[in-house]
Amino acid sequence: MFSIIIPTFNNIRYLKKCVESIKKNSTYDHQIIPHVNEGSDGTINFLDQEKIEYTYTSYNSGICTGMNMAVKKSKYNYILYAHDDFYFCPKWDVVLKKEVEKLSHNKFYLSGTMVNNGQIELDCGNNLETFNEKKLLKEINNANFYDFQGSTWAPHLIHKDLWNKVGGFSEEFFPGTGSDPDLNMKLWNEGVRVFKGINDFKVYHFGSIVTRKYKNHPTIKTESGSRGGKIFLLKWGFTINFFKKYFLKSDTKYISELTDPKKNIKFFLELILCKFNYLYIKYIYNINNCHKLIKK
Repeated sequence: MFSIIIPTFNNIRYLKKCVESIKKNSTYDHQIIPHVNEGSDGTINFLDQEKIEYTYTSYNSGICTGMNMAVKKSKYNYILYAHDDFYFCPKWDVVLKKEVEKLSHNKFYLSGTMVNNGQIELDCGNNLETFNEKKLLKEINNANFYDFQGSTWAPHLIHKDLWNKVGGFSEEFFPGTGSDPDLNMKLWNEGVRVFKGINDFKVYHFGSIVTRKYKNHPTIKTESGSRGGKIFLLKWGFTINFFKKYFLKSDTKYISELTDPKKNIKFFLELILCKFNYLYIKYIYNINNCHKLIKK
């Protein structure tokens, strides 16, 4: 059915729970392909024991490189990107399969709804020690958001042909922040207008476990939203927020496929502000010469 790609960085306990939830709460058979960054915590032994295929780098290559490597091993037509600290809720794949079957084309980006640290507030614990799985399974069907426009985050599903056409994740966004909206922008330029967040496709999110664990580590680089946002601005000429507001109409209720943005006075005023920010970052602000890394 789906090839589920899960980048992971020394996060074996959460990866085990993620894999367990997929096996436990899926209706169909799926291919699970983690990308192991370093794996010094026993991740490789676990995957070998479970006979799960994976890709590997001996260092933290980040989300983008890991995703691009792992996708090459996919055997199904649909690529599902997931974090290793997700718990997949029951019937997630039934819901997603129905959504795919509603569409008469493959130009779409479908994403799930995150419970805890996301759209739905249902506190069942922020770590494995406090995780109340019984409560989650009992209450999840009554915890709802709505189908929404303009999702730019995992878990998300796209067709493999589309993924390959746009070149997957752009690796200049190492370790990952900014890569999701960048992918959306590339998809937009390929004519994709279905960017739909699906209420009934639910995952419980423990919330950036690796980022929290290594936040103050002297040598390990984790997420830097500021850098990713600047790279996006230099690459596309406007900010992530501008793109989400005017192109994706993010977080509004999903009604139909998106159309091109209305270019009114407010649009152009905000675009001009983006251009000022662009010029400032490109010619004055130094972010490790990141403009030299931009690849469209």
